[in-house]
Parts: sequence; C-alpha cells; structure tokens
Amino acid sequence: MRLDTLTRQQTNTQNQLDDLVSTANSIFARNAIMNDVLLELRENSEQQQRNFEQHQRNFEEHQRTTNAALQSLEAILLQLIRG
Repeated sequence: MRLDTLTRQQTNTQNQLDDLVSTANSIFARNAIMNDVLLELRENSEQQQRNFEQHQRNFEEHQRTTNAALQSLEAILLQLIRG
C-alpha cells in the first residue's frame, strides 16, 4: 500500500510538473510574440516620427516660398501703382 501511495504521489507530481512546464512554454511563446509586436510598434512609431518631421520641413519650406512669392507680388503691385 505504501508503494501505491508513492506511485500516485509521483504521478500527481509529474502531472503538476507537466502542467507547469506547459504553462511556462505558453508564457514564453506569448512573450516572444509580444516582443515582436512591441518591436514593430517601435519601428512604426519611429517611421511616423520621421514622416512627421519631413512633413513639417516641407510645410516650412512651402511657407517660405509662399511668403517670398507674396513679397514679389507685393513689390510688383507697388511698382504698378507708382508706375
């Protein structure tokens, strides 16, 4: 009877260990997926930041050229009015 008890306890312990290993493997797999997702999000965020900075530079350049064109038109208009 003592051997039966030890065998059942061993089987129970083995089952608990198998469950623990299965849970740990599942957690490690999910962690790897989450790390991949975070890396992709970080890369996307960095790309979005670069895009934003480029759009901002483009806007500022457009603003400068528009202001320069307006100044030229103003100068032409003043010459026509004086003319």
